[in-house]
Amino acid sequence: MASRLATAQSAYLRSAVHQPVDWYPWCPEAFEAAQRAGRPILLDIGAAWCHWCHVMDRESYEDPRIADQLNRDWICIKVDRDERPDVDARYQRAVQALTGQGGWPLTAFLTPEGQVFYGGTYFPPDGKYGRPGFSSVLRELIRIYREEPGRVAGQAARLRQVFEGQAREARAGPLEAKLLDDAVELMARMFDFRNGGFGTQPKFPHPAALDLLLARWFDTGQPWLREMVDRTLTAMARGGIHDHLGGGFHRYATDARWVVPHFEKMSYDNSELLRAYLHAALAPGSSSGAGSPGPPGGYRAVIEGIAGWAMEVLALPEGGYAASQDADAGPDDDGDYFTWTAEEARGVLSDEEFAVVSRHYDVQETGEMHHDPRKNVLWIAQDVSEIAAALSWPAWRVAALLESGRQKLRAARAQRAAPAVDRTVYTGWNAMMASALIEAAPYLSRPDLERHALQTLERLFREGSGDEGASGVRHALGGPDLRLLEDQVQLALAALEAHEATGDPRWRRRAEALGEYVWAAFAAQGGGLNDRPGGASGEGFLEQPWQPIEDAPAPSGNGAAALLAARLAEHTGEPRWRERLERLLGAFAGSLAGLSLHAATLLKAADWYLHPATHVAIIGEPGDPAADALLAAARSSYRPRTVMHRLGPQDSARALPGPLKAMLEGKTPRAYVCAGEACAAPTADPSELAATLARFGRSAP
Repeated sequence: MASRLATAQSAYLRSAVHQPVDWYPWCPEAFEAAQRAGRPILLDIGAAWCHWCHVMDRESYEDPRIADQLNRDWICIKVDRDERPDVDARYQRAVQALTGQGGWPLTAFLTPEGQVFYGGTYFPPDGKYGRPGFSSVLRELIRIYREEPGRVAGQAARLRQVFEGQAREARAGPLEAKLLDDAVELMARMFDFRNGGFGTQPKFPHPAALDLLLARWFDTGQPWLREMVDRTLTAMARGGIHDHLGGGFHRYATDARWVVPHFEKMSYDNSELLRAYLHAALAPGSSSGAGSPGPPGGYRAVIEGIAGWAMEVLALPEGGYAASQDADAGPDDDGDYFTWTAEEARGVLSDEEFAVVSRHYDVQETGEMHHDPRKNVLWIAQDVSEIAAALSWPAWRVAALLESGRQKLRAARAQRAAPAVDRTVYTGWNAMMASALIEAAPYLSRPDLERHALQTLERLFREGSGDEGASGVRHALGGPDLRLLEDQVQLALAALEAHEATGDPRWRRRAEALGEYVWAAFAAQGGGLNDRPGGASGEGFLEQPWQPIEDAPAPSGNGAAALLAARLAEHTGEPRWRERLERLLGAFAGSLAGLSLHAATLLKAADWYLHPATHVAIIGEPGDPAADALLAAARSSYRPRTVMHRLGPQDSARALPGPLKAMLEGKTPRAYVCAGEACAAPTADPSELAATLARFGRSAP
């Protein structure tokens, strides 16, 4: 069978070329074929990094018996959720409304017009795990479709109604401080003070919520806010969700203690966690333990690990970052690349190293993995001081053995067959990683991070737009000309980060151009923004407008757009950006407190709206080392809602707020700091500037 997926850009779709199923990609031709033949549609949505997608592919879609059923009775469509998040978001909601859960693989059964009448996630080929067998599900559904068309039409209509109701679920409301207070209070009620994080299990990182809580702590000084941040970041850094050998984080933990992860590693998770750990490390009075042992090396080691993994595994030499790293390296794998049996560890380490490493990372004869109970997830069970006391060895010796053992494990792991990396360059995720690395570069004293990030952003504008952003950017470089909200706003935010780091006004102009395009192309009635341009056609549920407001789990398109409007309002001084921010937030404000954790990016934008921004202006000749040192000090300080301006003595101060503009004097280099209407004394001393940013105008200690 000649596969229609052979020329797909998506690595996930191409991986199905050998399957005996007659797959279509998402395209009008698939729906036309279904309507001509009067057949229902099987929609399979998965991803290159998805363990259970690979399992279902192997068990069912590679089985000639099941393929015969599918090819005879169904039109089959396979979708990469990373390539088509617009398709995934809509059908996830529909299946969740039916079953109460979603995830990947998403297996949806549609009418020829694309309406859902049944669905689920993973189906085993024959019944097990308490789930019905896929083959029997296919037989029963095709029987119902043919013999009970009224039942199918009624179910599809009910689900369509539910979906349309969800698409309108956001409520307008007033923008007031109580909104943030109520949202944070709800986060506190969901917080797991024992293990860190929110809820019980599975556990997701929620970096935007942590960033919001850190900002509220900075403004109020309430210690419990900081404790929530530190407990979570510390627990994740010590847990198995953190890759202790290769750096970076897996997607989520299956347990409440962060020990056993799903092993895929996503670019978007790691970029936002890099930012969360960086802000917590830079925040004055940083405490990476909150009364409990912190991660070895503190937050800095975690930040170095994320940046190191991004540059080693994701970074492309021509600029750009790969999208993800798979969980598995083979068909019967479940994180085997990342896990260890005691025998494997002993084969690599000396007896003394194993004595230390096994205690530190909890490597036992029986591990945590159900598919192979001998396999251990590495997580920090004991610290150096505890191991030294248990073995009656000096701490320095334990630390040295631990480091030599860790390096041996890392080198041995590098000899294993590594999970595949999806090297697709998605604009929004690339912008997020570039922005985070630009932020981290001065803290880590790694200018190479900033150089590669700027190279990436140049590539995104060059290959994804061609006109500096005025007509938007495509979702994936080299892919179809698909315009999605999240890509436009994330690239604009990254361009502002580049502008603040370099002082080059070209980056700000690009951010403005993208912002203007967004509000012209994606604006919805009521003030929010759709995920697809207005008037964009599409099959099935794509015709239904959708305004993304929840971080699921990457920052929502409307949340990132609101942050963009907030920052452009401060950078340009032009009222229209503040007005757009107010309209956008107002469209959703009635829902935000209740959504709380799940709408944290929008809540961060509300924080910008409700509280004054801090402007830092560095005045000095281009290339002046003293002015550059002031900028580096400002960039290595934490203060929420901060806007950086790097200006030469002759540059226009037009966009600066009035109080700051009034302060400017002829001396250079100088740094000026104003928060709202209050300004600090100008300084030429980087350490004084850092102290000012930590303390100025704060009622908190």
